[in-house]
Amino acid sequence: MDDALHDLLKSVDTPTVCNAIEVAQGKRGFNAFTRGTMLASDANGVMVGHARTARIRAVAPPTDAPEVIKARRMAYYKYMSEGDHPCICVVQDLDVPNAVGAYWGEVNTNIHKAFGLSGTLTDGVMRDLGDLAEDYPVVAGSVGPSHGFVHVIDYDQPVRIHGLDIHPGDLVHADRHGAVVIPNEVKASLADAIATLMQSEVIVFDAVKDKRISFEEFETVWAAFEAART
Repeated sequence: MDDALHDLLKSVDTPTVCNAIEVAQGKRGFNAFTRGTMLASDANGVMVGHARTARIRAVAPPTDAPEVIKARRMAYYKYMSEGDHPCICVVQDLDVPNAVGAYWGEVNTNIHKAFGLSGTLTDGVMRDLGDLAEDYPVVAGSVGPSHGFVHVIDYDQPVRIHGLDIHPGDLVHADRHGAVVIPNEVKASLADAIATLMQSEVIVFDAVKDKRISFEEFETVWAAFEAART
């Protein structure tokens, strides 16, 4: 992903990306997006990057030896510190729907931001709202007060976040609406698709915002709108 595409994707929301992918593909039916409502630490936060993945648990204490747990935790941090940027941290909580361990708080958001990551997408828990790292958005499944027995299970493996399968290296766009995986085959045409989408929507907005129109006028506008998107 070049800098121009990255900056463009940072400037739009995730619903726009979903629509633009369909424009680029020339059809409806794209479904690589999250299901259900997610929570955002920053209503205006947008994250774009290649996925660095991991899985955690927190309801019960780990059964491995303490030295194994520590070694895995540090290997996880090393993994998160590496990779071609921009990257985002994508962590599946295996305790969902009974997740209790807030892995994402003031400490971990600052650590991961220092590693150069652009944000975190998780179906797990976040906390320390108001004290999270600045300009490090978190899109999470829930909010809670405790870290429980949180520990890393593995990393650099496929994960599933709210029904969305994400593989290490996938290009992910996420904000307060949820997340989407951008298919490789549309990356080269995505900027043009976003431009086409924006231009087509202007046709509708210019006709209806703060105005009163008849159905006959709407029919003409809608036909022009559909023609502009194909």
